[in-house]
Amino acid sequence: MTDTSGGTATSQMTEPSDARAEAIKRLSARRDFVAHLVAFAVINLGVVAVWFATGHGYFWPAWLIGVWGAGLILHAWDVYGRAPISAEEIQREIEREARRRG
Repeated sequence: MTDTSGGTATSQMTEPSDARAEAIKRLSARRDFVAHLVAFAVINLGVVAVWFATGHGYFWPAWLIGVWGAGLILHAWDVYGRAPISAEEIQREIEREARRRG
């Protein structure tokens, strides 16, 4: 990547093994999320079926669906919404810690 803002050209090199490891990590996280989503759907369908078979009064499965759904949303955000840590962020954190320690 080249800096075209008039400053010095910078390059961010990533070792192929590092890039492969990161890609595997992202793919595993996506697969884990899909497994979580499938478990959520299957189990909650079962719970709703039990509710329906037992007289379908107060819709108590909503508690399970709501709490588990909130966890599922946070899992989705973790997998798809968060940006990876950049080299600039790492450098800023190193510098901040160095300043803190004096």
